[in-house]
Amino acid sequence: MTGGRISIDGQDIRDVTQKSLRSAVGMVPQDTVLFNDTIRYNIRYGRWEASNEEVEQAARLAQIDDFIRMSPKGYETEVGERGLKLSGGEKQRVAIARTILKAPPILLLDEATSALDSHTEKEIQDALDRVSQNRTTLVIAHRLSTIIGADEIIVLDRGTIVERGSHHELLASDGLYASMWNRQREAEAARERLALIDDEAAAPNRNPPTVAETVIEPADVPLERAAAAE
Repeated sequence: MTGGRISIDGQDIRDVTQKSLRSAVGMVPQDTVLFNDTIRYNIRYGRWEASNEEVEQAARLAQIDDFIRMSPKGYETEVGERGLKLSGGEKQRVAIARTILKAPPILLLDEATSALDSHTEKEIQDALDRVSQNRTTLVIAHRLSTIIGADEIIVLDRGTIVERGSHHELLASDGLYASMWNRQREAEAARERLALIDDEAAAPNRNPPTVAETVIEPADVPLERAAAAE
């Protein structure tokens, strides 16, 4: 560092060991790194001495235990090179379980949901909110909907802090943050409208007309009245 300092509980990080610093921080990155091994191995990487029960408890808190138990080999399922056998949401849940197992006092979320679809993002965000309880949490995000509950938001522009405050305070100041928030809300609304149009085009008969709206034209085919039974 060329200037300033970073301190944790009043301790300058330049004065502590790298090992102790790393043990105090847990990270969930945008691109989770998984080893070509089992799910159990990848979760236990957060704390090697953890028992099987602790690993499975962490998976339950990360909402991935049900998925694991539905797999033929359960926790011994191989994830493949860099976790290629898992979906993006499943990989993130493994990373969250790993962090829960580590139980660090400081949590760093680096664009942890930016590569996920909106439905999966909501589920992962709920899991992250639970993990963040009673911990100092630093969130790096471009998708502003993921940080509206933060105690303080720091807005950077070209490496310089230009605004800071809560979500409501920054909206009220009508600055850069408010501008980004409005643009993202407009883009999200446009995506929802397009999705609705695509959905209607894919299933045009999803809402058929009611009986009252249905008109049956008379046929031109001549019909004979059946003779009455004797």
